[in-house]
Amino acid sequence: MTEQQLALPTEHAATGTATRPARYTAAFTPRNLLRAIGTGNLSLIGALAVIVAIFGWLNDGYLDPKNLAGIGDAVTVFGLLAVVQTVVIICGALDISVGSQAGVASVISAMAFTATASNALLGVLAAIGVGLVLGLVNGLIIVYGRVNPVIATLATLAAFKGLAQLISGGKAQGFVLDNDIFIFLARGKVLGLPVPVIILAIVALGVHILLKYTDIGRNLYAIGGNDTAARLSGININKYLIAVYVLAGVVAAIAGIILTARTGSGQPVSGSEGLELKAITAAALGGCALKGGKGTVGGTLLAVILLGALDNGLNVVGVNTFWQNVAQGSLLVAAVVIQQRRSGERAVGLPT
Repeated sequence: MTEQQLALPTEHAATGTATRPARYTAAFTPRNLLRAIGTGNLSLIGALAVIVAIFGWLNDGYLDPKNLAGIGDAVTVFGLLAVVQTVVIICGALDISVGSQAGVASVISAMAFTATASNALLGVLAAIGVGLVLGLVNGLIIVYGRVNPVIATLATLAAFKGLAQLISGGKAQGFVLDNDIFIFLARGKVLGLPVPVIILAIVALGVHILLKYTDIGRNLYAIGGNDTAARLSGININKYLIAVYVLAGVVAAIAGIILTARTGSGQPVSGSEGLELKAITAAALGGCALKGGKGTVGGTLLAVILLGALDNGLNVVGVNTFWQNVAQGSLLVAAVVIQQRRSGERAVGLPT
């Protein structure tokens, strides 16, 4: 084997000093560093820095460590939904019903807790079981009913919301803040970090590993990128779609459990309404192509933090909370427009 093949340092003829082959240093060039971070993520980091600087200048309390920690705690519920929405979008689909699923899970966790003589573990397991069933219903409707995912989950958004209101009578259910487990989920800390943030980190890390380092993840990208080619290569698209929606239901249930712990009761609508818009906005803003086949958990988390920083900043400076919805809608439109421009797709209605 030659010296070049071994990639050992070579001696410079003139000076006698050892020099390292180019491929040792190539990984540390600015271009490769930029490629590793991603231009989309770099722009999100820049936007986040601008937002923090502006609101920090407008209000000194914005940069208070307690407020910054509060931002992290506040984004956990919709952050969980955004992470799993990333998986759904990569697969070339969409789940508009995740907010309603979280509402059903929230009610079920509190009602099961009350019905089992304050057994928090059974309340949690009941909520996760219901989330699994709701996700399975979405998957079966889409796969075997041959319904477009947007239409299917738009229908179940309304259906699940109605289900949560029916089983709860339209009112908050139970009281869980006299239980140590729910108190720990809501206010506990591990190594100084709030428990909800740790749960978000664990779920995000698990999904990141799934997408980046497993055959399942590669198949999901393949399905979203070109479902015909994926099918011809032997990938069972129906099974993957059902599994993805089941995963979405389970993660939505976890978000609902955190919502129950945070509010102290099962919430059929309050607290879960509008979460689907935030989740989709974060995923799109984080670089997910809505047509599928592209997206990362890291980009989505950056977008989640950015949206949380923006919402908190608007509250801190006293801006009407309704403007938050305007900002979210505007960011979603901006993210989609940027994606269209980068992909080179023709705008709808304009001549080629």
